[in-house]
Amino acid sequence: MLKSPLHQFHVDHGGQMVEYAGWEMPIRYAGIREEHVQTRRSGSVFDVSHMGRLSVKGLHATRLLERACSRKIGSMQKGQCRYTLVCNERGGVRDDVIVMRTDDDEYLVVVNAANREKIVGHLGEIISERGFKVKLDDRTTNTAMVAIQGPKVMDLISGVSKEIPTLKRYRFTVKNLMIMKLTVSRTGYTGEDGVEVILPANMVPMAMKLLLKDVDPSDPNAVLKPAGLGARDSLRLEAGMPLYGHELGEQINALEVGVDFAISLDKNADEDGETFIGQEALIKTRDSGGPRRRLVGIEVEGKRTPRQGMVVKSADAVVGEVSSGCASPTLEKPIAMAFVDSEKVEAGSGVQIDAERAVLGGKVVPLPFYKAPK
Repeated sequence: MLKSPLHQFHVDHGGQMVEYAGWEMPIRYAGIREEHVQTRRSGSVFDVSHMGRLSVKGLHATRLLERACSRKIGSMQKGQCRYTLVCNERGGVRDDVIVMRTDDDEYLVVVNAANREKIVGHLGEIISERGFKVKLDDRTTNTAMVAIQGPKVMDLISGVSKEIPTLKRYRFTVKNLMIMKLTVSRTGYTGEDGVEVILPANMVPMAMKLLLKDVDPSDPNAVLKPAGLGARDSLRLEAGMPLYGHELGEQINALEVGVDFAISLDKNADEDGETFIGQEALIKTRDSGGPRRRLVGIEVEGKRTPRQGMVVKSADAVVGEVSSGCASPTLEKPIAMAFVDSEKVEAGSGVQIDAERAVLGGKVVPLPFYKAPK
């Protein structure tokens, strides 16, 4: 297994390590619920170094990403981040990624850990097929990445930098700290405000002493505490954010997921007459009345937690399937996301979830379940 540059930090702070997408990563420290509440109440630090970081630069870098990505790339400004999908020819999702424009012909693409090699190969195929002049460099193991999320994070950062708190959402800046170059983006995956920081892997020991010296899981009043992948999952579910392998996948039509803002079906063909991969299939889906199913939220009665793959019924008829579920610490009830029949289920509808030796009652609600107070 690969180890994050922050591995020793996790061990020193009591992280419970597990295998995830080929990496040894912390699933929890004090506990998933405690870390979830800490993030919503104050702030947490998440190691996300397992996510892929790909440098794309060269004469045809923009054309490559226009071909690969479902969203318009050429219109991005320097210092801007954009969430987009990488689709297959059928309109399924190879991955959801963040594209960051660092210069006219230079980008950084953040991909999911489980899909890193697949996306590197996919981009390489496009480069080869089209004869693009692009240098594709996988910087994942040469860098580290941490997410610092929570309502008190930006106030804390303002004591170190006046510029970063002024960043708009989905913007980034490059800062020099001592002898380190940090890429700081105002992005995240928890539903809370905060930043994600990319830094050189060999600078992590120094950075931890400078940036995270006050992170103490044993201090009940600490503004920041470390949090693991377990809390990251329950936080993103409350925020209605899709997870690859659950709400996103090669067999899941991109228009079913509720991220239409990340799909530019009006994107023009390039100078070779090529649209983004999957665009024609998605236009066909749209023009034929839309996807037959859609992603919804379900608030569940009782205490039992729905799990991926459980069948959703309405009036004894199967209408869908659970994609993710958890016991929500914020709502204090079980919640789930599920793909349901677009014609048979509406917001407010009562549904039943078939659990093993039990039937769970629930109600369809709009996503997200949680929005951070402004």
